[in-house]
Amino acid sequence: MKKLLVLVLVLGYSYYGFSQDAKYGVRGGLNISNLDFDGNSLADNKHRNGFVIGFFAEFRLSNKISISPELQFSAEGAKQEPLNLDYIQAPILFDFKLGPRLFFEIGPQVGLKINKVDDGIRNFAYSGVGGLSFNITPMIFMDARYTYGFSNIFDEELGIKAINTNMQIGVGYKF
Repeated sequence: MKKLLVLVLVLGYSYYGFSQDAKYGVRGGLNISNLDFDGNSLADNKHRNGFVIGFFAEFRLSNKISISPELQFSAEGAKQEPLNLDYIQAPILFDFKLGPRLFFEIGPQVGLKINKVDDGIRNFAYSGVGGLSFNITPMIFMDARYTYGFSNIFDEELGIKAINTNMQIGVGYKF
């Protein structure tokens, strides 16, 4: 009984601590993505311009560090139609304050492909995200991110290896 009481108190205080410095918001922007093939690439491997839109929460851990889980739609892949990849992604970014309004962001991301099935391309993608964010006002910010895929996007049977790379330029609003 004492352990349960201690657990409830610890969880209650941590929820209280996170809720004091929680912000929520929306973010959208432009994607410039491509596939990085291992070995021979396709002859027409041109970048794809797409968009990203989603929402996030930001929890301040200290004066210099916060954590931001997100949920977003992102149009990625390459320009050829069979290689157009649309994902629902969940990045979890750690934000490090570099100056009064400048932040460095880094973290993992998982993506679920939503536009096609049984096409030889894996349904899950794992990647890392890094970038910079600048607060224009306390509520409006702009950012630039680079996403580098950790996993091969193609099924093993195909014998092709490629990772997704993506540059995002976005703006957002914190409520």
